[in-house]
Amino acid sequence: MNTNYELFLCTTLLVFVFLPCYRADPDPLQDFCIADPKSGITVNGFACKAARAARSSDFFSSAISKGGSTDNPNGSNATVMDATVFPGLNTLGVSMNRVDFEEGGINPPHVHPRASEVGYVAEGILYVGILSTENKLYSKILRAGESFVMPRGLLHFQYNMGPGKATQFVSFNSQKPGIVFAPQSLFGSKPEIPTEILAKAFRVDADIIEYIKSKFQDDCSSGVEAA
Repeated sequence: MNTNYELFLCTTLLVFVFLPCYRADPDPLQDFCIADPKSGITVNGFACKAARAARSSDFFSSAISKGGSTDNPNGSNATVMDATVFPGLNTLGVSMNRVDFEEGGINPPHVHPRASEVGYVAEGILYVGILSTENKLYSKILRAGESFVMPRGLLHFQYNMGPGKATQFVSFNSQKPGIVFAPQSLFGSKPEIPTEILAKAFRVDADIIEYIKSKFQDDCSSGVEAA
């Protein structure tokens, strides 16, 4: 048999065998793993407390029943529900956020490197956009009761078109989806990206980059942590 054909066949078999087993997070090997943050061990999640110590309260949470303050430059706030506040989520490969918007508030362009996202608009009118790797914008105006999906790793954003406030709930297929905000990462990184690099990348003068950077100085929070 031709060597190249054998290699192709083996590679194809490996893809079909292992691809269906892929998940955003590792599969758990026990019924549950209630997080024990005090253990200090955080390898793909917290260490488990003893199963016999589990309580009903470990499986329920009111973490996103109320929103946080939207008094920030973005006019938005994410209330995170992950294993740090809901121990029962530990190792299950899921998490949720609640995001509240003031009128005109924005969840800036960002990506989640470790998860896809499904969102539900509970209140208000949101303009939602997704950018593909081909720089094509997919966008829609969503109202209460409507949903959206954000593929893993794609740049996306939400903007409250108003009138009034807006609220969305989002879920992730990862215990810790991660987040990279484009504006904050580019103009507020520590240490900062050299101005000449950003000026070249954005095709503008250096003083424009310096002005934008000044807007992100000492800005420890972009208003939304993980939506």
